[in-house]
Amino acid sequence: MLTLSHVSKTFNRGTINEHMALDDVSLHLEPGDFTTVIGGNGAGKSTLLNMVAGVYPLDHGTITLDGTDISRLPEHARARYLGRVFQDPMLGTAADMQIDENLALANRRGRRRGLTWGLPKGEDEEYVSRLAELGLGLENRLGDKVGLLSGGQRQALTLLMATLTEPKLLLLDEHTAALDPKTAAKVLELTDKIVDEHHLTTIMVTHNMNDAIHLGNRLIMMHEGNVIYDVRDEEKAALTVGDLLQKFEEVSGGELANDRMLLS
Repeated sequence: MLTLSHVSKTFNRGTINEHMALDDVSLHLEPGDFTTVIGGNGAGKSTLLNMVAGVYPLDHGTITLDGTDISRLPEHARARYLGRVFQDPMLGTAADMQIDENLALANRRGRRRGLTWGLPKGEDEEYVSRLAELGLGLENRLGDKVGLLSGGQRQALTLLMATLTEPKLLLLDEHTAALDPKTAAKVLELTDKIVDEHHLTTIMVTHNMNDAIHLGNRLIMMHEGNVIYDVRDEEKAALTVGDLLQKFEEVSGGELANDRMLLS
């Protein structure tokens, strides 16, 4: 479903702040793979997602999605293939628009949009049904402005919007990091449910090693722009946090110095 071949990216090249974010990374995801990505600060996790999404141009390499080379496509052209949920709950929705209006925009991703006033008859019923599955009571608040919702409610709505029209690839960039533990657990539960029900190919960046182990069928560890560990299925399910810390030390030659990961 997704293939990265020898992808490299360096920021601020030729300056004192030069930083190689991705160093000749090659990666292949099968259809339906739910891959969690962990690593310390500056490991290249978010850069990996942003390169797939087209936020930055490639220095070298190619990216192929479902048989199509998207390496040179701009970000807006890739958006029709991708669902994305960001760390900041404010980034995935339009605060001044109603819940049903946000969903209507998401439902038309990649399609031509006309100037018809309001929503077609029956469309609200679909949104009520999908919102009810979240279990947050949002199905009774279609006319509320999204800016009135809590961070967890907005993130759950963003997750629904990202998957309303099934994307070829779902990108989750630390999408629970800004939430309190109880709300984060609820959003992760919804994430697992939606990904499983729709068999979505997914990449989830997280700083939480427990979440990385317990969610998905594949785990990737990154360090200094490289993939240093790649494990899946039964081997992944048997991992512990201690195993991950030991593996990091073995491969990187040093201890993991990331307070967010260790405290989580």
